[in-house]
Amino acid sequence: MSEYRLEMRGVCKSFPGVKALDHAQLRLRPGSVHALMGENGAGKSTLMKCMFGIYKMDEGEILYEGEKVSIGDPMEALKMGIAMVHQELQPIPARTVGENIFLGRYPMKKALGFIPIVDHKKMYEDTAALLKRVRMDFDPKQMLGELSVSQMQSVEIAKAVSANCKVLILDEPTSSLTQNEVEALFRIVEDLKAEGVSIVYISHKMDEILRISDEVTIMRDGQYVGTWDAKDLTTDTIITKMVGRELTNLYPVRENVPGEVVFEVEDFTSINPKSFRHASFTLRKGEILGVGGLVGAQRTELMEGLFGIRSHTTGTIKYKGKELKINRPKDAIDQGIAMLTEDRRATGILGVLSIADNISIASLKQYLDMGIFINDKKVEDLVQENVAKMNIKTPSSKTQIQSLSGGNQQKVLIGRWLANNPDVLILDEPTRGIDVGAKYEIYCIIADLAKQGKSIIMISSEMSELIGMSDRVMVMCDGRITGFIDGKDATQENIMELATQFE
Repeated sequence: MSEYRLEMRGVCKSFPGVKALDHAQLRLRPGSVHALMGENGAGKSTLMKCMFGIYKMDEGEILYEGEKVSIGDPMEALKMGIAMVHQELQPIPARTVGENIFLGRYPMKKALGFIPIVDHKKMYEDTAALLKRVRMDFDPKQMLGELSVSQMQSVEIAKAVSANCKVLILDEPTSSLTQNEVEALFRIVEDLKAEGVSIVYISHKMDEILRISDEVTIMRDGQYVGTWDAKDLTTDTIITKMVGRELTNLYPVRENVPGEVVFEVEDFTSINPKSFRHASFTLRKGEILGVGGLVGAQRTELMEGLFGIRSHTTGTIKYKGKELKINRPKDAIDQGIAMLTEDRRATGILGVLSIADNISIASLKQYLDMGIFINDKKVEDLVQENVAKMNIKTPSSKTQIQSLSGGNQQKVLIGRWLANNPDVLILDEPTRGIDVGAKYEIYCIIADLAKQGKSIIMISSEMSELIGMSDRVMVMCDGRITGFIDGKDATQENIMELATQFE
């Protein structure tokens, strides 16, 4: 009997212009949590997709319970007992929680004695039992589209558990979860571990890794760096092994000097009575205004209201003293306002289009000849300028954006908005799901924009990010702005105090 439940040896995988995996390896023990770490683009998700049958390996082998196996597709993987929760969620919003959980493997019954149909009664009973087992309080018949992103992620985790798997891959499982939901996930992981399940845990959150893992494997540039017992590692040693160098500063030195007030919001109230209300704040030229608060504080909703995505009943927006009328995103863009949304996949990237298309799509009017023909040379010049300026790692401008790492996708989206030369830039969770090295590069871009005089609003759920990057921190709770803290005085304690000031 093998010591390992699953082994991957000498795995190679190439895509056009890039070698994603170069003789990578991984060994999983039964009843253990194995963290897989590395910068964005290190090959973690690619290795897992090879294990799950989404990608076919160019070279290498997989041993499952001591025997060499070939996994042709995800359905084969599931039948073998391998399940995966993907980093990028792919929910079906118009179907119920139960239908999403049992997608592709519905319980069936015979109608009229011979016609196979879905046994909805059994499906919803099984869903209710499963949700109870994983301690999730959802209605099995609720439409998935009515849930928040964090709740959808919880349903995906329940779906993986429902497969009664022996190997469970969790790819950035907590990227959208609240602290309470993270604790619930950890309880599920501990339960599964006690049942002998082998768990692969991919995350950039060091505190989670050190708390929940038994072993840690680190990858760099598609290659295997090494495997260590989690108890022998610290945050600093993990970062050093991940990036191949020491990061002495997590945040760049900022040289921006906030100037006069250029952007004013007064008494801004949502058409939805449960959303933001009576919001008033100012933003200075060259200032980074951090926006903090707990999940449900309505930070994103407020910014989407300012950008014209959501309707409001009262309130004014002024830029340099002039009142702006913003009823839709195009109005905001025309007034020099840009917004990087929270969910890259759903509202950011155009996955099947190229990097060139994704960068230029918001500013195509600037690159038209005679008002109707796209000038490909001008677009290519724009793309190459952004690739160089932001160190975007890509084989070419024609590469589909969905094949890039999360950090490089985020840089492309920032480049999209910078092509319009905006005066006010709203960044909603700009480093979500991005590794520590790519985060630093994004921080440098933000700091440089502020130095150039751009006014930046940055929503973040990471306290350290708010404290490390903000000139001022605006805190929200339950749809209201509860206070402002000067950047140099901001602490986790005083941010949390304002973030929990419920009426």
